[in-house]
Amino acid sequence: MRSINLIVVHCSATRADHALTTEELETIHRRRGFRGIGYHYYIRRDGTVVNTRPLELIGAHAKGHNAHSIGLCYEGGLDCNGQAADTRTPEQRSALRLLVHQLLKRFRNSYVCGHRDLSPDLNGNGVVEPEEWVKVCPCFEVKKEL
Repeated sequence: MRSINLIVVHCSATRADHALTTEELETIHRRRGFRGIGYHYYIRRDGTVVNTRPLELIGAHAKGHNAHSIGLCYEGGLDCNGQAADTRTPEQRSALRLLVHQLLKRFRNSYVCGHRDLSPDLNGNGVVEPEEWVKVCPCFEVKKEL
């Protein structure tokens, strides 16, 4: 098993009025040149957690951070108008909280962050602020909630 020190939360950037199946997610990632889904887990709107990549394999979800991280992605992240929004269902919130808890118990020296939190600190003040985010993903404050 590779060493893990980071758990990165993502959203699929899917509109709230459109489902994105695991098969569709895989097609999208293969078109981007990945060898399957880049995330290790995918959480559907009904709270179903799908293991999409073995933890032993390096993910393809956070450039520069994949070697020692686990990628979690929840279905959603855009409102019905295509704007970034926290669209997680109660089932997703619960499933995500439980999954993160289980992973932190297994990988004790890890910390959790959102994909956007890995953006560069452009002004060098030690804080990645909203105007510095490369992506809005995952559309909620991971550090406060998880």
